[in-house]
Formats: sequence, C-alpha cells, structure tokens
Amino acid sequence: MEHQTEVRGQGSARHAEIAGAGFAGLTAAIALARRGWSVRVHEKGLELREQGAGIVLWNNTLRILDAFGLTEEIERGSMRPPFYETRMQNRIVSDEDVPGIPWRTMTRPFLHSVLSSAAIREGVEIVTGSEVVEARDAGTLRLANGSEVSGDLVIGADGVGSAVRDSLDIRYERHQARDGITRFLVPRCKEELQAIEPDTEWDNVIDFWNLEPRVLRVLYTPANDRELYIALMAPADDAEGSAVPTINLDVWTSIHPQLTPVLKKAAGIEGKYFRYQTNRLEQWTRGRVALVGDAAHAMAPALAQGGGCAMMNAYTVAEAASAASTGDIPDALVEWERIERPYTDRCQTRSQRYADTRGMSKGGQFVGENNETALYDPTDPRRHDDVVAR
Repeated sequence: MEHQTEVRGQGSARHAEIAGAGFAGLTAAIALARRGWSVRVHEKGLELREQGAGIVLWNNTLRILDAFGLTEEIERGSMRPPFYETRMQNRIVSDEDVPGIPWRTMTRPFLHSVLSSAAIREGVEIVTGSEVVEARDAGTLRLANGSEVSGDLVIGADGVGSAVRDSLDIRYERHQARDGITRFLVPRCKEELQAIEPDTEWDNVIDFWNLEPRVLRVLYTPANDRELYIALMAPADDAEGSAVPTINLDVWTSIHPQLTPVLKKAAGIEGKYFRYQTNRLEQWTRGRVALVGDAAHAMAPALAQGGGCAMMNAYTVAEAASAASTGDIPDALVEWERIERPYTDRCQTRSQRYADTRGMSKGGQFVGENNETALYDPTDPRRHDDVVAR
C-alpha cells in the first residue's frame, strides 16, 4: 500500500501534528492554537479520556492554566489541602503547609476534561482511534492505518513507550527503582475515617510510611469534597504488597488499619502496579520533532512533578516554536531544550534519589532546591534572561 501524505500549514497559519492527547499533548495543543497555529492531535484510544487517579499541581502548572484562562474552572473541581503530613510508623514526622508555593490536588480525569474542553474551544482537531507508529525528523507522522500527515512542527507526547521517540532512534537510559505503586480513586469516606481517628485532619495530604515489619506506604491525597486519590507503594519483589489487579486487603489493613474504609473501596477496583522508573534521553529533539512528557523525561513521582514537567515543557516548546520563523524551527527546538531541559534534569535526579533511598519517609522535603521546579513560572517572559546571555 502506498502512503498518502496530507500536508497542512501551507496557508497563512502554521500547522502542528501532535501524538498523544494526555496532559502534555493537550497543553502543547492549546498553547499553539492560542498563538495562531492549526493543530491536530492524534489519540490512539477510541475515547478521549484520562485513565488515572489523582494529581498534585504546583505553581509551574497552575501558572499555565491561569494563562489559558482556566483558573476558576480548576478551582471549582479541586482543593488546596491544609498541610502535607508525613508519618513514619504512624508517628507524625513533619507537617508542611508548603509556604509560598501555590498547589492544588484534583483527579486526573477532571484535569484532562478541563484541558480537552479548552483545546476544542481553541479549535484544536482531536482525532481518536488514530495511532502514531513512526515519525520523521522532516515533520511527518505515519499512522497505523498507513496514511501520513505532516506539519511545520511535530510533538511526541505519546508516553513512556513513545513510538515517536523510538522511531527516531533516540537513545536513552532507563533506571528502575526497587519500589512501585498502584493508584486508585475512591470515595473520601471521611466520616468513617474520623470515627477511627477523630484527631486526624483528613483534609490533609498524608504520607503514611511503614518500613517494619514490611515496606508498605499509602499516599492519601484528597482530590475534592467527594473523591480521594490513594497510591499504594510496595517493593517490586513483595508479591503480596504489589499484587494486582486486586490488592491483598488483609496485608494492607494489617499495616494501615486506620485506612481500612478506603482500602476496602480500593480492593473492589482493578489496579495496575507501576514500577518507578527514570528515563534520560540523549536528546529531546530531532529536526522538526520535539518530545515532551513521559516520552522525553519519565521520572519517579517522589516530588509530584511528572505531570508538572510534562505540562511546562509542552507549554514552553509551543512558545519557542511560535517565536521562530518556519525555517528556523529545528534550531529553535535545540535552543529550547538547552534552556528548559536543565530544570527537568535536576527534578528527575532529585526524584530518583528520593525514590531510591525512600527519603520522603523522613518528611520535610518541600524545602530549598527541591522546590525549584514547583516554583518555576514557564509563563514569565524574563525567566531566562541570564541563561540566554550565556
């Protein structure tokens, strides 16, 4: 079968093709559309939806959502917990109100719905059931149905198993930690929890660590008035702790009995166990193609910045490409990576260190250099004045 190539961007507006309709792909799509591009997003799933549990957004992503005019909508469906509490063996070791850093918790489906609706309002074309299998650095995507599409800019936001990245033969190193997590969205069960521990502030994010007699951690994150995001962490070699699709309720409640009401809810949901991994690419760009999100920089979730880095890099690559002439886009992408990547590289390193050492069990992590990415403002036009001059 001969490939048919559809070329866009020959009129007044430049055109972008994006692989992946997750947070990174939709953020890039909105940012480009607002700058006058025509944009098409390819989503291999048959439905436009986010399969996930909860997410924490910090200043870096909240600034982007504000730039998109989405702050009020986001605040209506999310919350700002009073404290980030860390417990070790059920003893409180830190209670952080994260001063000076805006942050909110929400469900991933809610955030995805807000972004996808915003993209559609901006005129972005989203094609479901459209799987990208190959990219070329000239700005072409080949689809599973054999057709090809091209644009002035191509963005690979197609996840940790990125076909865009792999087809361009971009080399990378993968580091796997000893632990992994299974994520769930469950009802808050706040009254039941308060009956067990009436003195606990169940609106806090609470990081329940337990290292003896076995390593089992529960990250308890209220997402709104009704829904709770819980992440159950266990070593990969703990067959009972990492059991899926159904968690071993007896094991988890034996270690975290005060969480029995929500653990029972999780036991009724099929889960997937994801081992922590950090992927470091040789390069994020090739020709007219840029990689963002897990396709470029998958990281351990220790500092809750996987989604944040995905969105801020998607936003800034759209900004960089828009500022360049069409012929200069490849060079602009290289410069974008030079300027923006160090922030993500440092965040990956810090997150990996915490994951490898289980250092978050000590609490007090939202201080100093650990806050660099959370505090970053990708919408500030002067954020790189000193870097660009180097």
